[in-house]
This record gives sequence, C-alpha cells and structure tokens, in this order.
Amino acid sequence: MAPRKKGSKVNTAPKMTGFIAGAGEIVEQKIVNTIEENYMPYAMSVILSRAIPEIDGFKPSHRKLLFTMYKMGLLGQNRTKSANIVGQTMKLNPHGDTAIYDTMVRLSRGYEALLHPYIDSKGNFGKFYSRDMAWAASRYTEAKLDNIAGELFKDIDKDTVDFVDNYDNTLKEPTLLPCTFPSVLVNANTGIAVGMASSICPFNLQEVCETTIALIKDPNHKIETTLLAPDFPGGGQIIYEEKVIQDIYNTGRGGIKVRSRYQYDKSANCIDILAIPPSTTIEAIIEKIIDLVKQGKLKEISDVRDETGIDGLKITIDLKRGTDPNKLMQKLFKSTPLEDSFSCNFNVLIAGTPKVLGVRDLLNEWIAFRIECVKRRTYFDLKKKQDKLHLLKGLEKILLDIDKAVDIVRNTSEETEVVPNLIIGFGIDEIQAEYVAEIKLRHLNKEYILNRIAEIRDLEKEIAELKSILESKTKVKNIIVKELKSVIDRFAQPRKSMIIYAEDIETFDETEEVPDYAVNLFFTKEGYFKKITPLSLRMGGEHKFKEGDTIFQSYESTNNTDLLFFTNKCKVYKCRTAEFSDTKASVLGEYIPAKLGMDEGESAIFMLPTKDYKGDMFFFFENGKVAKIPLKSYATKTNRKKLTNAYTDKEKLAVIGYTENECEFLIESSAGKFLLMNSNAILPKTSRNTLGVAVMTLKKGHRVINANIYKEGFFAKPSRYRTKILPAAGATLSSEDTVGEQLTL
Repeated sequence: MAPRKKGSKVNTAPKMTGFIAGAGEIVEQKIVNTIEENYMPYAMSVILSRAIPEIDGFKPSHRKLLFTMYKMGLLGQNRTKSANIVGQTMKLNPHGDTAIYDTMVRLSRGYEALLHPYIDSKGNFGKFYSRDMAWAASRYTEAKLDNIAGELFKDIDKDTVDFVDNYDNTLKEPTLLPCTFPSVLVNANTGIAVGMASSICPFNLQEVCETTIALIKDPNHKIETTLLAPDFPGGGQIIYEEKVIQDIYNTGRGGIKVRSRYQYDKSANCIDILAIPPSTTIEAIIEKIIDLVKQGKLKEISDVRDETGIDGLKITIDLKRGTDPNKLMQKLFKSTPLEDSFSCNFNVLIAGTPKVLGVRDLLNEWIAFRIECVKRRTYFDLKKKQDKLHLLKGLEKILLDIDKAVDIVRNTSEETEVVPNLIIGFGIDEIQAEYVAEIKLRHLNKEYILNRIAEIRDLEKEIAELKSILESKTKVKNIIVKELKSVIDRFAQPRKSMIIYAEDIETFDETEEVPDYAVNLFFTKEGYFKKITPLSLRMGGEHKFKEGDTIFQSYESTNNTDLLFFTNKCKVYKCRTAEFSDTKASVLGEYIPAKLGMDEGESAIFMLPTKDYKGDMFFFFENGKVAKIPLKSYATKTNRKKLTNAYTDKEKLAVIGYTENECEFLIESSAGKFLLMNSNAILPKTSRNTLGVAVMTLKKGHRVINANIYKEGFFAKPSRYRTKILPAAGATLSSEDTVGEQLTL
C-alpha cells in the first residue's frame, strides 16, 4: 500500500482480530499527480512505441514482423504458413498473434492496401476496400517477403542501423530499417496515439525517388514539378487544387479530395464503379445509395449491387430509362462517399520526437538518415578491409622468408611458443602472428604468395576509395542517388490515381432538372396546401376543405419557385414548389406542419412563393408597431430548410404582409379606427427579429386586429385616413364609407 501523504484524509477500519492492518484505508490523491505518474508513461509509450511511424516509414509492429521474416530467410525463398511467421514474430512482439496477423495482412499484396506491398501473400487476405470481406485464419494462408523488401534490409548486417535487445533480452532487433528509398512517403501509414495522430498519404515510387534525387542535387528544387500528387493503391481520381497540394507539401497538413472512377455501359444502361476513395468501403457506398433511393432523392436508380470478383472492385448501378449517367454521377459525388477526402497529417518520429513535417522537410530528414546509413556501411567495410590488410601485411613479411618461418616453427619446442617466436622473428603483432601460424602447408607455394601480394595492392586501393567516400559528402550523396535510380529501374510502376483539375470538373446544377410550368398555389387557414395546374383547375370542380376551413392565400406561380411558410413560433420553413405533387381541387391537399416536420403546437400562418427574393415583409404587431424586413434576409446560400428568429417574439403578432412594389396598407384597430400607411414610410431593418417602429397609437385595452393592401376606390375619401406624421391614431369610418353593410377587411 502506498504511504499516506501529509494532509490526506484517512478512514481506517477498526482493529479487530482477523482483520488486515490498513484494510479499507482510503487515500486521497491529486488528479494531476495521478496523470503524471500513471497516464503520461502510457501516453508516451503509445506515441513512441506503437502508433507513430519513424523516418524509415514503419511502426515498431511493422518493423518487428518484417525483420522476423528476413531472419527466417523468406526473402526470395518459398513461402511458409502465416502461422509460423506469427509465432516467430512473438519473440519480438509480445502483443498476441491476432495483432501480429492483422499487421501482416495490411502489408500483404493480397490486401491491396499498399502501392508496393512488402509481403508476397497466397490465400485469402481480404481487401482493404471491403468491410465484410474478412481474411482467412493464419493457418490457411502463406507468405514470404516481396522482392522490394530486399531494399529495406540492404546491408543491415553492416552496422547501418542500431540494434537493441528485445523485450526479454534474448534477441537483437533493429531500431530502424536502412531503406534505400523514402518508403515513408511511398506507402500509406496511419495511426492514432494519445493526443496526436499520423496520416501519411502514399506517393508514386518513381516520383518520390526522382524528387529525392532532385533535392539532393538542388536543395531549392520545386517539389511540385516532380512530385505531381499523391497516388492511391485503389486508383480513383485526385481532384488537383494547387493551394491544397502546396499546403500539404509545405506544412504536412491538408485534405485531398478523391473521387471514384466509373464507366457507363450503354448496352446494359448501367454505371460500373471501378475505383473508390481510400477512406471508404464498398458496403458504405451501397448503403448510402440505397438510403437515398428510399428517401426519394435518387429516382434515377433502379438497382445497385456489388459485383466485385477476380477482376477486382466493381459496383454496378442500374439506371432508369432516359437517365443521364454523367449528371447522376455528379449527384452521387455530392451526396455519397463516391467522393471523399483523405486527411493528411505527416506526423513522424524524428530521433524520438514527434514532428509534423512537410514533404520537403520529410525528404531532407530521410536524406540525412540515409547519409548516416551509407557512412556507417562505408566505415564498416573500411574496418573489415583494414583488418584484412593488416593480416596480409603480416603475411607479406613472412612470405619474404618462408624458410626462416619454417625453421622458427620447427625449432620451437612448445606449441604455445610458436606465436611469440614469430612475433620476435619478423617484428609482427600477435594478430598477424596468429593468422600466419594457421596457414596450411599446401599454401606455401609461389601462386599463393603472388595472389596474396596482389590482394594487398587491391585492398590498399579499396581502402583509399572508402576513405575518400567518408571524407566527401558529395560522394556519399552520389551513392544514394545511384541506389535510388536502381530502385526506379527495378520497381517503378505507372500512376494508379488519375489527376483531374478542379477547374475542369463538370458542374451540374440540380435546379436545371426541375420542370418549370405554370401552377396555382392555394393555402388555407387550417394549414393545407394545394398545387394545381391551370388546366386541372379549369376542369375541376369546387375546392374541398376541412369543415370550417377556407382559402387564406392563393397565387399564380410556377413549379420552379421557393416556398416560404411563416409559423406562429417565429420560424420560417423553406421548400421547393416542385417538392409537392400536382393535385386537384377536389382533394384536401397536404398538411404543411406534417409535411415540413414542424414542432408540436406549431402551425403555418403565412405562405409566400418567390424566385428572386425581391420585396419586403411587413409584420404588424397588436401594440401598433410594424417591422419591415427585406425578403432577401430569408435567402440563404446553403439549402437550409428552417430559419429561426423569422420575426420577433417580444411582441404579439397580428398580421403578416408582403409587397414587392410601393403600396399602402390599411390598418384596423379593435377601436374601429383605420389608418392608411405608405409602405415606404418605414425604413427596412436587416435584423429579422427587430421590434419594429410605432405606426398606430392605441388607447388602453385596444389592439391592431387587421391589415391589408389598400385598393383604390375602397374608400370615398381615403385622405381622411392618411396622415403625414406617424404614429397616428387613425380615423373612424365616415358616413360615406358606412353606407350599406358594415365594411369588413
């Protein structure tokens, strides 16, 4: 148990026979200390030893697996069962067979997740583009290292990288792999750590190597001229946006839009999807399309199915007669994962520190790493040749007087004295003397002597060349360039992802597809809506209404307009006239609150069709105030279906009005007074929830009850109800205006 800290509260169990001392003790500990002592070591372990790749392009799990396969002799040899590989890898990676096999699958050729797979697989390894296509168990599949893996381990036995003990100190494993090409950019790598993540998109091998060569020769080389864009193993089309690519190359962050590749089969009237973005799956795409078809948003599709087989990925979409495949695909790109973004975050461990680097900085780090590898390999070769030269130098002295050497050996009484006597007799050191003493009698011939002397001369030349390499950074870089060119010659392959430029993409406006024709729109007091064509209206009978309901508003409009429905909850719902079916006068129509999904207790109180959002809305409140709001205040760039704060909820609304041109409104109060107000007498307000301005003064207990657009001839003397100054009380009806039946609005 941890010692109790000073100032902590303790609740100790009573001392009783049979109880453990201190049992039940509760120790309070600061959360900051707990995080520092317990959580931070875990977080650092995940960051440094699990989720973030290093400059060689591998996470520890990848490196342990590949190195195990290399030590098993699986480079260029026959395959072995995957279960054998998994078992051997557990000597370096103690995280269980499932995790190791999952890692192996993702590096395999069969899984198709990498541009250049490192594992040559046989059997069912699943597919990265399918969620449901699971891989077979490790006892059924076989694998070996692919040829390109030889570039990962080239000269690894020549001290090119550091080795450390494995988890139980029984084996040695490399901290990095001495890759001869920038594998960190060639194959995709993603990982989620604690508080950070890494997501590196893949690039074409030839483009990466050529860019690296250009950077070695010219540090100011423009990367985008040789490294065109990412290249994904699944193909597809990359939407090239210069600024986005520049940001990724400079900062290591950004999002690349990738869209599917498709072809239209005219004979079968279907679209075949042949490549999809790397961030989605076949199942996710099909499920989204089916969902949109059920919602009625994709009426052009009759069927969609997965036809993936031996030839590769294939999603088939059957079209209805008369459907334009290109326009349909534009809709699918907007509404389904057939077009998606790959988020880049080039977070790499550099000397044990996570850093987010752009492509230039990342390649410079790799070049520095590779320079160190080549220097270490050169020094290793130099040391080996110097040691061999040292031995041959001693042999050269002996071979100059073989008879003397034979006499020394023959006249030495004890075997242990042979080496010391040779040292004394020829002036050589102990290592040279040991080497000479082990020479076989059969080698004491003229040919052997001449060959050894010639070898000394060759070694001296080689050593001089190796020393010159170590002393010249240019020669080291030339070696790296030569190796990169060799990789290009042997492993380069054409781009799989096509590049299309954003400005060249065909755009499609869905509004063009909406048929436009004349319609009559009717809205009733109870909230029912009807859209009737003029022909149907002429041929139809009387309107059918719910009991007590009547037409509240009617308009002559077209099918291609926006409809705005203002509600009693200070909201406005927006929709398209085309979303409603043509109907007849003899039906009730569609109930707007249900159709638009209004809240409980919410009802539509005013309807307005518009195409250009011209004109002004007028909100007449019971307290005599009026708010004038431009209709364009309700236009939105996005297709929002509901706007809140359509008008203020601080005052009680009496009537809503609308006018596109200058007019007069006739306002009526509960006191029987009328006021004519010019629409231009009020300045418009940009804020929709404005309280308005006072227009009609009211006595206590009275309110505004109605307002309508005034029509000439309605009053005998309209000047009686006009005023130059607002607010005004208005006037009661004159005897001339009350002749006959009581006037109503």
